[in-house]
Amino acid sequence: MLVWYVSYGSNMHAARLGWYIGGGCPPGGKRTYPGCRDRRPPSRSAAVSLPGGIYFAGESGAWTGGMAFYDPHLPGEAAARAYLVTREQFTDIAAQEMYRPTGDPTDLIPATGAAVDAAVASGRATLGPGRYETLVCPGHRDGVPLLTFTAPEGASAARCRPPAPIYLGMIAKGLRESHGWPTERIVAYLSARPGVAGTWPPDAVAALVDEALVDEALVDG
Repeated sequence: MLVWYVSYGSNMHAARLGWYIGGGCPPGGKRTYPGCRDRRPPSRSAAVSLPGGIYFAGESGAWTGGMAFYDPHLPGEAAARAYLVTREQFTDIAAQEMYRPTGDPTDLIPATGAAVDAAVASGRATLGPGRYETLVCPGHRDGVPLLTFTAPEGASAARCRPPAPIYLGMIAKGLRESHGWPTERIVAYLSARPGVAGTWPPDAVAALVDEALVDEALVDG
């Protein structure tokens, strides 16, 4: 079975998602990922928008600083990227985000499988109280369910926290790569997110985005 894994944070950058699929430690990161059992890349990707928005809260074990979470009740739209993956790959990506072992047949696989079915049926399902343990199905694309994960609480109940520069820069790269947005639109979008707004001045966000996109262009070149 295929599903669309929908990323609204750093995994919008395909190279970042590659560490979840292939395993290893990304440059500048603090976590080493076991990777998916099936290490084939996604067969397709597409830029999508979700009703609601993202906010930053908690503490990232990979980058420090706040993590991106999706709240369908925030105003506006959340920019995202959908990757067409197998259900097994989605389960393994989710496991790594939840700090659970991948491919555990006694716990995670049946629980996540049931949660996926419940999310597709009702739009939302919860695996546990922790970060990224709430599955959301915001709809379908080409007859295939769109699935993402987030925190159980929304932005109004969270203690928002600014993200680390390297993390915010990776999201900027993902927005350019998937949506093709100009720098000004990326800066405006990120500057307005709870956790960034009021803590990162827009000119600081602009400088960070400029640096991230220049670095990306040099790598591509």
